Amino acid sequence: MRPLLRRAAAAPSGRRSKWLVLAAWLILAMVLGPLAGKLGDVEDTSANAFLPRGAESAQVNTELEKFRDDTVMPAVVVYTGEGANEKVAAADRAPFAEFTAKGEQVSRPMPSDDGRAQLLLVPMSTDDDDVTDKVDELREIAGANAPPGVDVEVGGPAASLTDQVAVFDTLDSTLMIATGIVVAALLLITYRSPVLWLFPLISVGFAAVLTQVGTYLLAKYADLPVDPQSAGVLMVLVFGVGTDYALLLIARYREELHRQEDRHKAMGTALRRSGPAILASAGTIAVGLACLAFADINSSRSLGLVGAVGVVCALFAMITVLPALLVVAGRWVFWPFVPRHGTPARKERTVWSRIGTAVARRPRWSWMMSVAVTGVLALSAFGINMGLTQSEMFQDKPESVVAQEKISAHYPSGASDPAKIVTNTGRAAQVRSAASDVDGVARVENGDRSPDGELTQLSVVLKATPDSRAAKDTVDALRDAVHTVDGAEALVGGTTAQTLDTQRAADRDLRTVIPIVLLVVLGVLIWLLRSLVAPLLLLATVVLSFFAALGASNVLFESVLGFAGVDWSIPLMGFVFLVALGIDYNIFLMHRVKEEAARLGHGHGVLEGLTSTGGVITSAGVVLAATFAVFAGLPLVTMAQLGVLVGIGVLLDTFLVRTVLVPALALDLGRWFWWPGRLFHDLRRGEDSKSGDAARTSPEPAREPA
Repeated sequence: MRPLLRRAAAAPSGRRSKWLVLAAWLILAMVLGPLAGKLGDVEDTSANAFLPRGAESAQVNTELEKFRDDTVMPAVVVYTGEGANEKVAAADRAPFAEFTAKGEQVSRPMPSDDGRAQLLLVPMSTDDDDVTDKVDELREIAGANAPPGVDVEVGGPAASLTDQVAVFDTLDSTLMIATGIVVAALLLITYRSPVLWLFPLISVGFAAVLTQVGTYLLAKYADLPVDPQSAGVLMVLVFGVGTDYALLLIARYREELHRQEDRHKAMGTALRRSGPAILASAGTIAVGLACLAFADINSSRSLGLVGAVGVVCALFAMITVLPALLVVAGRWVFWPFVPRHGTPARKERTVWSRIGTAVARRPRWSWMMSVAVTGVLALSAFGINMGLTQSEMFQDKPESVVAQEKISAHYPSGASDPAKIVTNTGRAAQVRSAASDVDGVARVENGDRSPDGELTQLSVVLKATPDSRAAKDTVDALRDAVHTVDGAEALVGGTTAQTLDTQRAADRDLRTVIPIVLLVVLGVLIWLLRSLVAPLLLLATVVLSFFAALGASNVLFESVLGFAGVDWSIPLMGFVFLVALGIDYNIFLMHRVKEEAARLGHGHGVLEGLTSTGGVITSAGVVLAATFAVFAGLPLVTMAQLGVLVGIGVLLDTFLVRTVLVPALALDLGRWFWWPGRLFHDLRRGEDSKSGDAARTSPEPAREPA
């Protein structure tokens, strides 16, 4: 490893090779840059992109594609108010006809049982690239034609898709701008330099280009799953992780500039000494995220695999282009706090040295109080209301949600979004009869046959609101009923079935992925620290921090942000992100502690490690938490919840776990913290040597006269 690090450090820190590194990056950016803008071309926006692999509802979506050359997705226009009558709705059939799929027509007005609403179904083709534009146009016409006293909303699956696409269309640009502003502001505050903050941002920019190109190529030629959600999170992750590595490297470089006159040698030393920690950190995050490949839910798999690509690209940029830029620029980039050779790297007494001294006085009390605080926060994680309905997925209600609420108030709630049954045509009559007898089914409507006549599609209108507990129970009963029809091979899908399948897959993923992540992270820590006790304790602190963050987030979700519940995907994604990112700071700390303990002894090594890394790790934690906090302002509740959870967890790791809990545990356990590694034995020999020296230099006791 050391020879490899020496060779890797030589290129960006060399007197001539630094120019080659920069030239290579510039050529790479110019040649591959055009591909970075094509990431959206490979994003999967289909319903199956967010469903579990092999789920029955996903199979239905696949089977429905066989029914016609263009897949039909209805838009539902609902009329309410005092003037909402059949004549008003019928007048819109002609202008709406231009939006229907080939061979389809707008339904006749369907009055509600209470006579206070009218409903039109507009079957639209999803094969049109501009289906969302057509829904927007449909809404404009519906609004313009509405007479006074009539409210018109366009909902249904087509409108719901349009509202979601509208969110994701602005997601990347919004996140990039907001994240860039947040990171720039925090770097200015951290460095208090008008120039230095630009260098990490430039390097992150190179990393972003490489990430987008790499993700695009892997998606196009290696079937890497990419969806709009993972693509949005990707850039935030690259900014956060890349800036963290920049902060760590620059802090070590500044430290070496105080010790060495030649900036090239200083950068080479900084890369060699911080390299293992940065490499272990990136490896932990990348491998931890990649463990989501074992998840059933496609969107979770996409987020994990795409995130791993981003972390690797950020690592590569931060250990090549950033060092080369800093060495080319020279010491002046730190102005007005330029590090001078031969001057102290820091003050004798700092905030972190005082914290370390306070923890060292009563280490056992310190870690017990830390565990108590996190434990109290974790209590709020019990009793979380899990699951969000379609109407609860947005912070601000879009028109499709308002339309669904009005439909539910006047019609059987499932009228706008019926369940779908696909069955063999020869058994369609028996399947329809079995479905009609299920409690909770309002009616079963005849559907289309596939072009080859082998399959038949049935629409089942449920009495309950889609996504509700009652609707899910009805889908379960519906599946039980149609699965018993011999030879039918019937499958039940639709929005409610998709929600049910996703909920159950999320439970399975928690039981499958979490143990894998813990084992992988433990293996990385054992490799880095050459110990068993330290990795187990570090992993335990991060898990405790996750539950504390989940509990604190739940309080915010319920009491401040007013969310109806927690999305099913959040516990798994939050756990993976927080374990991977949280262990990140413990790696930075303990790698330095191990280095100092070998030089100064265990106790002094812990305090020196905390003092040396305190400022930079705190800055890194604040930057990472702030970048994820950008999600809180997004209209999608799932993204907002992920941002809040990760942000709180990172802050807990930064200010409590890494600052107090871990150092206190290390001090309380002494050299046993490193058992059974080499450092444990070296420290014991050092203690024995000191005891022997003390015994030899102490005066011999007076002998009693014979």
